[in-house]
Amino acid sequence: MSNSPKQKFHINFVLNGENAEVAFAPHKTLLEVLREDMNLMGTKHGCELGECGTCAVLVNGRAILSCLMLGLDAEGQEVKTIEGMAEGAVLHPLQQTFADLGAAQCGYCSPGFLLVAEELLKKNANPSRDTIKEALSGNLCRCTGYIKIYEAVELAAARMRGEEMELPRESVYGLD
Repeated sequence: MSNSPKQKFHINFVLNGENAEVAFAPHKTLLEVLREDMNLMGTKHGCELGECGTCAVLVNGRAILSCLMLGLDAEGQEVKTIEGMAEGAVLHPLQQTFADLGAAQCGYCSPGFLLVAEELLKKNANPSRDTIKEALSGNLCRCTGYIKIYEAVELAAARMRGEEMELPRESVYGLD
């Protein structure tokens, strides 16, 4: 029996706006590559069956579930994780409204919600509540009712359109 080293594959891709290269075992999912090999812990392990949305990232601007994508398939692609959402110290409007409205409770599901919502707002600058619900329907949260999440997406959309919109009173004070 020989002790040959495990075979690793190298890929090059754009990660959060910067060129990246990584070597990993070919069986790894993109989720595993991001967390274990790139040390980006913002993308969360959830069900690993594609049912909860906690591992959502953007690949070429499109939300995908990283637990269902092989890391090898990221070769030459643009991948954006929650770590790439803010511009330096300035939060993305979605991140800011999630904070303003208390839309994140424990925060475990928030990265997936935020990235899926980012894709939505790039496609539709003024989505209806039903459109938001549909877009986020693949993301599960065990801590909140979804209302604050929907409100945060609506408020971010308004701010991104340059409109002033009042914060819901109950959200400002943390009351439900």
